Amino acid sequence: MGTTKIKTNRREFLRSTATAAGGLFTFFWLQPTKAFILVSREEGVTEGPWYGIGIDIEKCIGCGKCAAACKDENDVPKDPFFFRNWVEQYTVKKDGSVVIESPNGGMDGFTQSVPDDQVFKSFFVPKMCNHCQTSPCVQVCPIGATYDSPEGVVLVDEESCMGCRYCVQACPYGCRYIHPKKNVVDKCTLCYHRIKKDLIPACFEVCPTGARIFGDLNDKNSELIRFLGEKNVQVLKAHLNTGSKLYYHSLSMEVL
Repeated sequence: MGTTKIKTNRREFLRSTATAAGGLFTFFWLQPTKAFILVSREEGVTEGPWYGIGIDIEKCIGCGKCAAACKDENDVPKDPFFFRNWVEQYTVKKDGSVVIESPNGGMDGFTQSVPDDQVFKSFFVPKMCNHCQTSPCVQVCPIGATYDSPEGVVLVDEESCMGCRYCVQACPYGCRYIHPKKNVVDKCTLCYHRIKKDLIPACFEVCPTGARIFGDLNDKNSELIRFLGEKNVQVLKAHLNTGSKLYYHSLSMEVL
């Protein structure tokens, strides 16, 4: 059996290598949606809803209505230290430094603290539980009080929770706190009591600009699937491989 030697010069080799690398870059960067959906959908779950979240940062105006509605709907303590979801203002200064502010979770709106002549850009980023597929909080709970619902919603069994705070420390997104009266962990439930009645979560219902999108990742006709197909989306701290189901459009590198 003979061997055929393929002749090529250095320029042709570099061109072909760059083309191949460019193709991979295009797939993983310009089309991150498809890759993220694949890792976010729980293995074996093909029937029934599998809920996810989309947030369009370009549409968020920092009104804080989402945070206020969450507190009202879920009886979250009114103190400015406890939130199931909140809004942060990112201000990138011309010198490259970044100022991050979230007074009272954004419920009272925002006042720019950086002088206008120093501002390069400013934007708002809503934060909440990412309802991960492989949640660190679920993995570290010693008694199973933190668990995944059949719909992919990360929940806490208050009757079982002993307030050990392991999950609070394990959450890479800072989305859990100890309830000051119950002394158990509290967090976003995607208003599970509402979605079980075919209602959308309270924070999504009150968003005046449509910046928040709630939907079923198993439903190809859902608004969320359309959002993921039309927008270039990313997740927070993708390198941690948590299988986050919170997808952001127009997520700036200052937030990642």
